[in-house]
Amino acid sequence: MSDFTHAAGENDALVIIDVQNDFLSGGALAVPDGDAILPGVEQLAGQFENVILTQDWHPSGHASFAATHPGKAPFEVIEMPYGPQVLWPTHCVAGSAGAEFRLPTSVLEKAQMVVRKGFRAQIDSYSAFLENDQKTPTGLAGALRERGIERVVLCGLALDYCVGFSALDGRKLGFEVTVVQGATRGIAPESIAERLGQMRDAGVLVV
Repeated sequence: MSDFTHAAGENDALVIIDVQNDFLSGGALAVPDGDAILPGVEQLAGQFENVILTQDWHPSGHASFAATHPGKAPFEVIEMPYGPQVLWPTHCVAGSAGAEFRLPTSVLEKAQMVVRKGFRAQIDSYSAFLENDQKTPTGLAGALRERGIERVVLCGLALDYCVGFSALDGRKLGFEVTVVQGATRGIAPESIAERLGQMRDAGVLVV
């Protein structure tokens, strides 16, 4: 990791995806082995001038929650106007303890921006760049371009969902994208393998 981060410059930004209580041990949607990334995330943040955090931030009764759909169970898939939607356990509700960051103070103090996503009640948002309709922007791309950022480096949770889709959308929007695999974990082996293949095909550098 140190060889890579040594090259981080003023046109690079580290985007730390959704390192929140509900995705870590004891959380409502804990990613297996998710806590193992915390030292690596802290190390990476120390090497970057530009650090950005994303935060899953759902209203109660969000359309992606299984509890919002009577008779449906977590991890079932339903059709939404924008396509298939996995139904999740209720998680990262705005203002809740589960939505809070679980990051060292040094990282929180260094972060220059927090991008909240998933706050529209009727649409989920995995990517840091675009919501799941693939049309509604979060504003991150514009902010990066205004600051002259050309390369984004991604870490956080989860590799097969929010990190992976952020990487794919970043490439689609014209950024160089690197994913630090040691500082991310995924939910399921099958979707991890699928997403890694998609990322490599899209020109994402996985290190």
